[in-house]
This record gives sequence, structure tokens and C-alpha cells, in this order.
Amino acid sequence: MARARVYVTLKKSVFDPQGKTIHDALLSLGYSGVTDVRQGKFFEVELDGLPAEKARATAEEIARKVLSNPVIESFRVEVEG
Repeated sequence: MARARVYVTLKKSVFDPQGKTIHDALLSLGYSGVTDVRQGKFFEVELDGLPAEKARATAEEIARKVLSNPVIESFRVEVEG
């Protein structure tokens, strides 16, 4: 069985209000070294009976078609197993 980890984040050109709020909170708590925060989503997808290359292709297709909005988000896929 393969396990895919999918990380979805807003594209750098898209304003991230939640990340900005977290950043401001961290600064108010004294974390002055934090220069930016970008928030995102994390998914684990288990894929049974697929060879590694097919598991990666399937996970990327799922990320592109279902888990992310390609207009404003980008994604990264890691596959193990």
C-alpha cells in the first residue's frame, strides 16, 4: 500500500489573511524573528494496489482535481511505500 501526503498552499501571489493573522499574533507574543506565515492544508491518501509511479500520478491527479483550487493554490505530493 502506498501513502501519499499532499500539501496544498496558496500561491505566493495570493494574499493569505489567515497567515497574516497568525504572523501578527506571533509577533505580539514576542516571536520577533518570524518574518512570514503561510497557512495551508495537509491530506494523507492511502492508495492500495498501485505501483509507486502510478500511485504518484493518481495522488497528483486527485490533488489537482479535488484537493486544490489551481487558480489560487499550488500543491506538493510525497509518496511512500
